[in-house]
Amino acid sequence: MKKMNLEMIVGLFLLAGFASFAYISIKMGDIKMFMDESYPVTARFSSISGLKEGAVIELAGVKVGKVSKIELDEGEYEAVVHLDINKAVQLTDDSIASIRTSGIIGDRFIKLTPGGSDIYLEPGGQIEETESSISLEELVSKYIFDSE
Repeated sequence: MKKMNLEMIVGLFLLAGFASFAYISIKMGDIKMFMDESYPVTARFSSISGLKEGAVIELAGVKVGKVSKIELDEGEYEAVVHLDINKAVQLTDDSIASIRTSGIIGDRFIKLTPGGSDIYLEPGGQIEETESSISLEELVSKYIFDSE
């Protein structure tokens, strides 16, 4: 009887440990389990140098979404970036998406600047106004080779 109680306690302890591990994994991985709290929008850039899937999207310095997918439009030679925007944020059709760097050598993120239009982007819509990333290497090489 004592051995069975000990086995039951160990089993419950292991079960609680696995449940805690699963909970922490979901929270740390920023996984949405049941509710879809975002809507998709796309933006086209001529260069997304350094931007990665999962990158943060900010509006006024506040995280409002993340980059879900990046692909190349081979016909236009542009990068198509798929954005998941928080449903609480309504973007106007003249909003601007810019690729920025956090700090001097930090990660790339997308900065959204709202426009003044009264028309809002629908889910699946496209942000027309974009500003591509600036390559630090290109600026340095341009400065070095143009100064001669």
